[in-house]
Amino acid sequence: MAVMAAVMFTFPRELISLFLEDSPANAAVISIGVSFLLIAALFQIADGAQVVGAGMLRGLHDTRVPMIFALLGYWAIGLGVGIALAFVWEWRGVGIWIGLAAGLGVVAGLMLWRWSLRHSLGLTQFSNA
Repeated sequence: MAVMAAVMFTFPRELISLFLEDSPANAAVISIGVSFLLIAALFQIADGAQVVGAGMLRGLHDTRVPMIFALLGYWAIGLGVGIALAFVWEWRGVGIWIGLAAGLGVVAGLMLWRWSLRHSLGLTQFSNA
C-alpha cells in the first residue's frame, strides 16, 4: 500500500497519461485527475491500515465493535465530511474523496487503538466453546 501510494503521489500525471493523452484539450481533466490521485494516495494508506486493523481484531474474534467503528467512520464521518466539503464548501468530487479518506483514517485509528487495548479488554482469552 505504501509503495503504491508513493507512486500515486509522486507520478500522478504520468499515471493519468497512461489512459489519457497529455494535451491541451485534456488539461482540465488531467488537472482534476491529479487532484484525485493525490487524495487517493492518502486513501491507500488509510484503507490498508483499517484492513490490517480489522483483520487483527477479527483474528481475536472481535467483530462487533469494529463493525460499529466502520459504521460510524464510513457513514457518519466519511459521508458527513464528504457531503459538507463537496456541497457546502463546494469542493465537489475532491470533497467527496477527502471525506472518504477521512472516514477510513478514523476507522483505521479506532481499529489500531482497540488493538492496543486488547489485553485490558480481555481480547486475548479464547474459550473453546
